[in-house]
Amino acid sequence: MAAKRLRDDSDKESEPSEDKQMRRMPSFSTKSSKRHLVASIDGYHLLPLNIDRVIKEAMMTKSLHNFFFAMEPLLRRVVKEEVERGVIHSMRSFQRSTPMQIEAAAESSSFKLTFNKQLSLPIFTGSKIEDIESRPLQIVVVDVNTGDVPLSTLSSPLKVEVVVLDGDFPSGDQEDWAGAEFQNNIVKERTGKRPLLTGDVNVTLRDGAASISDLCFTDNSSWIRSRHFRIGARVVPGSHNAPRIREAITEPFMVKDHRGELYKKHYPPALDDEVWRLERIGKDGAFHKKLSAVNINTVQDFLKLLAVDPHRLRSILGVGMSDRMWEGTIAHAKTCEVGDKRYVHRAPQCSLVFNAVCEVVEIISDGMTLTLQSLTKPQRAYVNLLAREAHQNWDNLEEADAFFDQSIVAANVQLQQSEIQPFPWYVADEENAIEYQLEDYEIPDPAQPSF
Repeated sequence: MAAKRLRDDSDKESEPSEDKQMRRMPSFSTKSSKRHLVASIDGYHLLPLNIDRVIKEAMMTKSLHNFFFAMEPLLRRVVKEEVERGVIHSMRSFQRSTPMQIEAAAESSSFKLTFNKQLSLPIFTGSKIEDIESRPLQIVVVDVNTGDVPLSTLSSPLKVEVVVLDGDFPSGDQEDWAGAEFQNNIVKERTGKRPLLTGDVNVTLRDGAASISDLCFTDNSSWIRSRHFRIGARVVPGSHNAPRIREAITEPFMVKDHRGELYKKHYPPALDDEVWRLERIGKDGAFHKKLSAVNINTVQDFLKLLAVDPHRLRSILGVGMSDRMWEGTIAHAKTCEVGDKRYVHRAPQCSLVFNAVCEVVEIISDGMTLTLQSLTKPQRAYVNLLAREAHQNWDNLEEADAFFDQSIVAANVQLQQSEIQPFPWYVADEENAIEYQLEDYEIPDPAQPSF
């Protein structure tokens, strides 16, 4: 027994450690030994083991472990570099934006320059720039909070410079900006060109206001990315020691070449403008030729026929003009200022007073002044016929001012009525009388707005 224990102890002491066993694992050098190994435990035989599969799995596990172990420093370094790069980028962006914000906050003022009215568009090179009322541009200084002109604060004159800005400035809904931002968005002329803006580019504000009577562009706006300009005005740097006065800017607009001015529409059109100045009617186009063929050459000619016979005018333009185009042309034509001139057409029973576009302004009968709204349907039809007659004989009408002596017209009407048989204007059965007297005429629809 003792010998057996001694052997056991010696065997135990002679067994190599686990690490040594791993280092001394036999290598299966022969092909047959690598292929299969038969194990036996307590006399039971196990199935052959696939040594190739075991070795491959062990090698794969070890390889992955080694791969991850080797990649860990690299991954750490990449992540660190990306984080540092992001932090640096954010810091640089912050450093760029912060001075502008600080500058804007430091320059914030309760006063600003502004253009009194919007620009008259479109704008062409070489043409004088005016406001929407066709008057010179006006620059004023106002209080940001109240909108009033602070005369007491601006006792001394202000020197103001007018410049051209990029149409994309300012971005978005930005209502305030730093002086440096304004400066950076000033657009200069192209190389070899004249100054982009000429005329009164330097003005002096007195009592908080100044007019710019002469200002025009020398180049169009098609060569910049936004294709739009703005006009800006700023206090000349160094000429004002008080707190900053914010710059004025207009809405963005395109500047077109002056050759396009030959074909531009007029807003509003004038009575003596050629008819192609109206929207949807192009110069020497199909509609222009159709109107010229029936002697409609001016905007006044167009509006006169529109007043007395809109259906005929619509048929002259033909199916080539859609309803939408027709509505646009009519809306543009009706913005024309007709003036105060009056034209009198004398008829046996009454006299009609027209404005410059053959619209009935007054009806004088039996010493009374009537309107179309006060007439019956047959009476309006009769007035409609008289209006067409007046349109055909327009050059023979009596011209008068808007405030002519109506008593003379009324006396002439009474004189004519005493010399002729009474017209069925006053009879009780008006509809039958009108049908009898006007049976040879086509009575227009009185529901039309003009009648």
